[in-house]
Amino acid sequence: MISVTCVAPVNIALIKYWGKRHEDLILPVNDSISMTLSTDELCAKTTVTASETFERNRMWLNGEEVPFEEGSRLQRCLKEVHRLAVAKGSQKVSPSWKLHIASVNNFPTAAGLASSAAGYACLVYSLSRLYDIPLNEELTTVARQGSGSACRSLYGGFVQWHRGALDDGSDSVAKQIAPSAHWPDMHVLILVVNDARKKTASTKGMQQSVKTSQLIKHRVDQVVPDRINQLRGAIASHDFQTFAEITMKDSNQFHAVALDTYPPCVYMNDVSHRIVSFVHEYNERMGSYHAAYTFDAGPNACLYVLAENVPHLLSAVQRVFPNDLADGGTYLRGLPIPKVENTEHLSSKIDSLDVHAKNAFRYIIHTKVGEGPRELGADESLLLNGLPLEH
Repeated sequence: MISVTCVAPVNIALIKYWGKRHEDLILPVNDSISMTLSTDELCAKTTVTASETFERNRMWLNGEEVPFEEGSRLQRCLKEVHRLAVAKGSQKVSPSWKLHIASVNNFPTAAGLASSAAGYACLVYSLSRLYDIPLNEELTTVARQGSGSACRSLYGGFVQWHRGALDDGSDSVAKQIAPSAHWPDMHVLILVVNDARKKTASTKGMQQSVKTSQLIKHRVDQVVPDRINQLRGAIASHDFQTFAEITMKDSNQFHAVALDTYPPCVYMNDVSHRIVSFVHEYNERMGSYHAAYTFDAGPNACLYVLAENVPHLLSAVQRVFPNDLADGGTYLRGLPIPKVENTEHLSSKIDSLDVHAKNAFRYIIHTKVGEGPRELGADESLLLNGLPLEH
């Protein structure tokens, strides 16, 4: 019996992936760029155990056993990793041995917080460690076939998923643009409006958009290529002003495509739109971009902010969106918020901000740019003798 346990990060797209040119291989219609978040606050954790005594493959997600069906994305990822192991001549574990897999997320599943990306990245990375396969671009094509955005979670820092042009998808790979150490003071406040499962799954939403949206065609051909180049330049030069503008514009256009879909896909809600209004008013009062919002396929906001501006932005958020739970230990999660002295000149800029909504958020997570997946010690396994520890 051989076992490995790994953690993998969440990534949040700055330039969005939305729409596939090949459903089975999960090939995107456009390039995308994301920022990987620290695993200290948000991560998937997976243990894979292989044994010649196991009779069949089994998997548990957040403690519940899930089907290991032939032809599923899970099975496809395993098949591709086995192919790479055979090609590499790996002798560590026989591909004929059955697997028991346990995976947990420390954040809500299917709520628009990129849980599937972290989950499949963690699965593929764990399998690669089990079979002694190095992390490379080919491995990102395997993660992509589980969940498209998972390929970006195999790297830390800032990552670009290339659309590719080949029909077999071999050139649709993720590549790191810059490591987390390149821009270490890039932080994020995640405003969790709703952590319930979203009504329209991303897969279904993308299919409908590709079929019915006229705007998505304009976006793919005329908008995204320029934004990719501009954002890469902003990241390289630590240009937060350009970074913020492109990030917000692309979030807006993604949701415009969702609404241009027929029937429309509605992911943002009233609180989401209030957050957008707040960020624009806040930036106007500050005299430049101090915060940038982006929304994935859900109502929850990710606010990008430089570390030095986190305390003031959070103060503004709490003024405009007061919460009865704000003094509790579970409302503000993640990295501690440093106290900053002599902020009177900043406070005056937000004192007259109007309250938008009370008790609008379930909680707030403070995190930052982070590293890619990593292997943990044996003492952090989720399985004991091939079964979940809580079994």
